[in-house]
Amino acid sequence: MKLLPDSPLFPTGPEHYKDWAGLDSGSLAAVLAELARSQDHLFVVLAPNSSRAQHLADSLDFYLAGSQTPVMLFPDWETLPYDLFSPHQDIISDRIRVLHQLPTSHKGILVVPVNTLMQRLAPPLHITGNSFLLKVGDTFDMEATRQRLVACGYRQRDNVYEHGEFAVRGAIMDIFPMGADQPFRIELFDDEIESLRLFDAESQRSTGKVEEITLLPAAEYPLSADGISRFRTAFRDTFDVDTRGVPLYQDVSDGLSAPGLEYYLPLFFEHMATLFDYLPDDVRLVEMAGSQGAVEHFWADVEQRYESRRHDIHRPILAPWKLYLRPEELGASLKQHPRARQTGSDADRKHAIQFDVAAMPALTADVRASNPLALLHTFADAHPDTRILLCAETAGRREALLELMQKIGIQPSLKDNWPDFIARPERWSLTRGELDAGFYAPEHELLVVTENDLYGERVLQRRRRKSSSDDGAAEQAFRSLGELTEGSPVVHLEHGVGRYLGLIHMEVDRQQHEFLLLEYAGGDKLYVPVSSLHLISRYGGGDTAPLNRLGTEQWSKARQKAAEKIHDVAAELLNTYARREARQGKQFDVDMSDYERFSAGFPFEETPDQQAAIASVIADMQSSQPMDRLVCGDVGFGKTEVAMRAAFVAVENQTQVAVLVPTTLLAQQHYESFTDRFADWPVNIEVLSRFRSAKDKTQVLKRLKEGKVDILVGTHQLLQETVSFSDLGLIIVDEEHRFGVRHKERLKQMRAECDILTLTATPIPRTLNMAFSGMRDISIIATPPQKRLSVKTFVQQHNDTTIKEALLRELLRGGQVYYLHNDIDTMERTAEDIRKLVPDARVGIAHGQMRERELEAVMSDFYHRRFNVLVCSTIIETGIDVPSANTIIIDRADKLGLAQLHQLRGRVGRSHHQAYAYLITPSPKAMTKDALKRLEAIEQATDLGAGFMLASQDLEIRGAGELLGEEQHGNIETIGFSLYMEMLEQAVEALKRGEQPDVEKPLSGGPELNLRIPALIPEDYLPDVFGRLTLYKRIAGCKTRDGLKELQVEMIDRFGLLPEPVKNLFAVTELRQQAERLGITRLDAHAGGGKLEFGERTPVDPLTIVKLVQSGPNRFKLEGANALRFVEGSDSAEERIQVVDALLKRLSAQSIKQDTGS
Repeated sequence: MKLLPDSPLFPTGPEHYKDWAGLDSGSLAAVLAELARSQDHLFVVLAPNSSRAQHLADSLDFYLAGSQTPVMLFPDWETLPYDLFSPHQDIISDRIRVLHQLPTSHKGILVVPVNTLMQRLAPPLHITGNSFLLKVGDTFDMEATRQRLVACGYRQRDNVYEHGEFAVRGAIMDIFPMGADQPFRIELFDDEIESLRLFDAESQRSTGKVEEITLLPAAEYPLSADGISRFRTAFRDTFDVDTRGVPLYQDVSDGLSAPGLEYYLPLFFEHMATLFDYLPDDVRLVEMAGSQGAVEHFWADVEQRYESRRHDIHRPILAPWKLYLRPEELGASLKQHPRARQTGSDADRKHAIQFDVAAMPALTADVRASNPLALLHTFADAHPDTRILLCAETAGRREALLELMQKIGIQPSLKDNWPDFIARPERWSLTRGELDAGFYAPEHELLVVTENDLYGERVLQRRRRKSSSDDGAAEQAFRSLGELTEGSPVVHLEHGVGRYLGLIHMEVDRQQHEFLLLEYAGGDKLYVPVSSLHLISRYGGGDTAPLNRLGTEQWSKARQKAAEKIHDVAAELLNTYARREARQGKQFDVDMSDYERFSAGFPFEETPDQQAAIASVIADMQSSQPMDRLVCGDVGFGKTEVAMRAAFVAVENQTQVAVLVPTTLLAQQHYESFTDRFADWPVNIEVLSRFRSAKDKTQVLKRLKEGKVDILVGTHQLLQETVSFSDLGLIIVDEEHRFGVRHKERLKQMRAECDILTLTATPIPRTLNMAFSGMRDISIIATPPQKRLSVKTFVQQHNDTTIKEALLRELLRGGQVYYLHNDIDTMERTAEDIRKLVPDARVGIAHGQMRERELEAVMSDFYHRRFNVLVCSTIIETGIDVPSANTIIIDRADKLGLAQLHQLRGRVGRSHHQAYAYLITPSPKAMTKDALKRLEAIEQATDLGAGFMLASQDLEIRGAGELLGEEQHGNIETIGFSLYMEMLEQAVEALKRGEQPDVEKPLSGGPELNLRIPALIPEDYLPDVFGRLTLYKRIAGCKTRDGLKELQVEMIDRFGLLPEPVKNLFAVTELRQQAERLGITRLDAHAGGGKLEFGERTPVDPLTIVKLVQSGPNRFKLEGANALRFVEGSDSAEERIQVVDALLKRLSAQSIKQDTGS
């Protein structure tokens, strides 16, 4: 197929450009792809803004699939001119990769937004001069490389998670080079590179090997000694200010990359370059329609921002022309190259080059009609020879479209990609790809239709995908101690609540040991050896922990009291469990072929957690016991899809589903998402809410009773006696904690009869999950969908400039903003203020006192982008998902609770853009101490899935109260959350085995071992304190020998070969595991022998010990009723470990024989 006309597309003589007429954005992509495939030039396409550039790059990837023609996108910084912070590292990485590739790119397409093309850049020498290649076998000087990386802008960290970071541990260096998809681990043997391995940033485990890597600079400016010195001189020459009052100048002088330093690039270099200096010879330029206007608009914007900021003596700024090309300079540079302009106007048509494409026919689908694709059908009948290709966004959407087409008698041929379609075009074809708009070429009898062309109203909200690994879970479980900061409260099993003051080294018995230092009431100090870290747990329940006194009864009494209460809770849980086991519910059948087809309609990739939750729900429904499962996950982590799958199974089994939600707004949204998701299935969905007229409601209830409604969505009205189902099989409850007591009671009655699935965003920690296995099934979704960036959070006092910046930054990249203002009386005024600040903003208002329908309309308009700023109350806390809203401004954030702030912040950051949350507060003096603490906690917890950790106190306790009943609250506060859970788990286990839990001695801390050998992780092996703490806790928490082996493999992979003290630490832990199995409470060993003390419930037969003593009276001696002394010399650590190991093995062999013999 040939879309290109025969006449030359670019000027060959004195003319500056040629106009291309008749192309819209859909056909432009197809034309450019064909052009790039057929000619050996680099084509540079100028887009009017970032989102158009991204759409074009996606479309080009679709048309050039499978070819050797590269498509590059040179992204914008996504910050405002003169901004106070720097672009995201991933953006810098993409930019540097493109700049590195450009000089040698002689074929392909580069897409660039015009405002990015206007930027002045570092000269090409900065990129080439600071790039270097590493190969296996090269000589490698660790310190010199470290300094070189810092000079290139890399940041040294303890662990490497994102682009531009590196870490050094002994003979290992981890680095995430710019432009690379994965980080690398460099392992040395002496001073030679022994291996280069790829590793996964989440789990920190190696995933593969490579022979060489290229390291590109990590910033667009040099932080070498020369670079810093040139910056300092140029800064003083350019600005007449006192540099002592300029934080940015001071930071750079100290070798730090200050936020927003990109807007001072010219001070680092003698001469600046532009993107044109990086381009190879013989490039062709193509300007998209609207580019010229965008240039003028952008330049006016920069000048205006310069004027408003130029007088700040603490942050002086450079004139616009030093940072950007003026419009006339850009024009002159464009004239140096042959170029073409996409034109929309008819005036220039007669001189323009005409393309064989026509305007797209109207093909909008009507989802509610019996034939949704009627317009497309009509078009096809009128043009019997036209070949039609439909393109869906995802595999799931493709299946949905396929089904829709089959229903109306069309059987399309499935194509892998565009080349596959071109090679064998058929009358109807279907494929998948990220194509924004289609095109129609009547001459070639060809029509390409995208989902956008069919469902124009539906904004396809796109997210970037990356698979997430599941190995982070082990690390996550122990993160609890890794989050300790000095001064945090912790619980010691034997001594109670104290404050953690850090890790310290001490010499004991002439051996180096590492201890955790804890402080108790009255300033008493306790040193806990790291091998006993399993006795330490984090204290949930706020920082106001009641410290215990050492050496008093206070702690043992509190622990015993809690243990008695815990026993009752455990018994009650087991009782509930037994009753549930005895009840018979409905057993659902799952038709796998139908179910697979339904699942494929989900437009995103399931995260591992989500998949596990879905599998558990389906398994519950297939079993004969009634389901009672709780699915909890952070806002936007995909709980609704779990509910959809369950509803599908119930409906397929001819039963009805009730979906119960707390607000009318959510009812409407759930109704819409269910209708949308079930659009291709013969399922009847209705909604009961204040929206419906009384007549409608009566009609719905009548049909419900007759069994003609399959899924009914509604608020608590569904729980009224007047609502009767013909055969209710499943109830889905969203946010149960927001219903009143009466409604909860009614739900309890209903639980007995049918399956219940509850969704909540109140985090219920994983530890609870373990304690409750079998009581109430819980699925936790903690993996964020695809690769969401965490939300950058700022706590600031109110000022108009900050708010204007925040609004503009979002609106300029095509996004939307939530402005949360909780005072309904002053909302109108706030909206007016925003309109004055940013005249381009389209502002809407939403709050809970509006009439329901009005509110609905506003939310729907916001979703469809008719507004781009929504001034609202906390009504948005549970609500609709708007992935293009990536900034939230929360006014008077000090008045909101922690859980609420976290929920609200979760409304943004649902796509691959960096999201921002601004918490606006009065001055610190006007806030309470608690409010300050809350704001500090939320500012720090920017991690995704942070809901599970977030100041986890507040939320963990709320979650526990929700499952256990409020009266448990006090106990959790006395002994700390983690310990409470551990004790509960043990009590449940004991009751399951039919034993009475031992209230006097609630938990044994395991045996105490002292072999007088150095067993620690040396600082020079792992300098990071948190890293050491986390690993100590993981080693101490290992229950099996295999677990220890696995951990050793991981440590060697991450940090290099284990030094002796670490090997000893693993050996001592393994000995402790053996001693625990033998019921030994204390084991002491030294150079001449040692002593064992046995507990009351030891499985070792007394006869065995007597025989042992008889076999060697000089070596073994009994001391009292429960101790055994042994004499055996051991000089080295290795010998001592062997002596103790041999003794324990002898005892365990005997005790096992006794067991099997009896």
